[in-house]
Formats: sequence, structure tokens, C-alpha cells
Amino acid sequence: MRVVTPNTEAAILGRLIQAKASMNREVAEYLLSIDFGSRDVERMNFLSNLAQKGNLSPSENAELDSYLHVGNLLAIMQSKARGYLKMQNLSPHSY
Repeated sequence: MRVVTPNTEAAILGRLIQAKASMNREVAEYLLSIDFGSRDVERMNFLSNLAQKGNLSPSENAELDSYLHVGNLLAIMQSKARGYLKMQNLSPHSY
């Protein structure tokens, strides 16, 4: 049986990050410091509320999908960074 790996943006980036063993503490901590700004969080919440009510326009749906994809990519990068710090027995600053 052949296992098919999904080629979503998050999966592709996850494979790219996994292929690189040259992370260091500064890179890991930088990745952990990345977060959405308040305007983006407000917009995501607004779009999510519209989606829950079934009132998203096609362009709003595409925008929400973009936020979700970027959020997934960020989660993968930060997971890799946490894993690196744990593997090196380094504790990250509070992020």
C-alpha cells in the first residue's frame, strides 16, 4: 500500500524545515517570537464568526483560508523550533 503525503503549504514547509539541520538557538527563538498582530487576530475572529453563521462571501472564505494556511505554517515552524530547543536541552524564553 502506498502512502500519499499531502502537498498542502503546511506539509511542504514542514518537509523543508525538517530537511534542514542547521537551526540554532537564535533562529529557534526568533521563530517562537513570531505571532499575528492584533489587527490580524481581530480580522480572523471576524471572519470566523461569519463562517460559523454561514455568511462568508467567496473572497472572505479565501481570506480566511489564507489565514488558516499561514497559521498552520507558523505552527509547524514553531513546533520544529521547540523540538530543536528540547533536543539541545535549551529552554526557550517565554513565548
